Amino acid sequence: MRALVQRVKYGKVSVAGQVTAEIERGLMILLGVGHGDGEEQAAYLADKIANLRIFEDNEGRMNLSLLDVQGAAIVVSQFTLYADTRKGRRPSFTDAALPELARPLVQRFAEYLEGYGIPTGQGVFGADMQVEIHNDGPVTIWLER
Repeated sequence: MRALVQRVKYGKVSVAGQVTAEIERGLMILLGVGHGDGEEQAAYLADKIANLRIFEDNEGRMNLSLLDVQGAAIVVSQFTLYADTRKGRRPSFTDAALPELARPLVQRFAEYLEGYGIPTGQGVFGADMQVEIHNDGPVTIWLER
């Protein structure tokens, strides 16, 4: 499982002009599921992200977590995080899990975040989404499990 985490001042996901999730201060989490991923990876990444100290304290140091700042999150399924570009010019996505595996794990990951008390919105799995990200910092972190 892979996550590209962006600290945001504002984030929004829309599908066909309808907003599915919108947050102020928090994290936009682009989440990819690979072959062999399961509950363990979802739980690990949710814990890691909820407690990742990437928000600034009063001294301007990244010392606070999403939990500390009482921020929110948006989870967007992103199979393209598993793009393999080593050969040719067209990415291969064979390392990404099939939707039957990925969809419930993306949902489970979001549920784990909500279990920490983090308000968590989502995109729509498999939909053509418009994602608006106002990256704060910018701070962008790559996590994998």
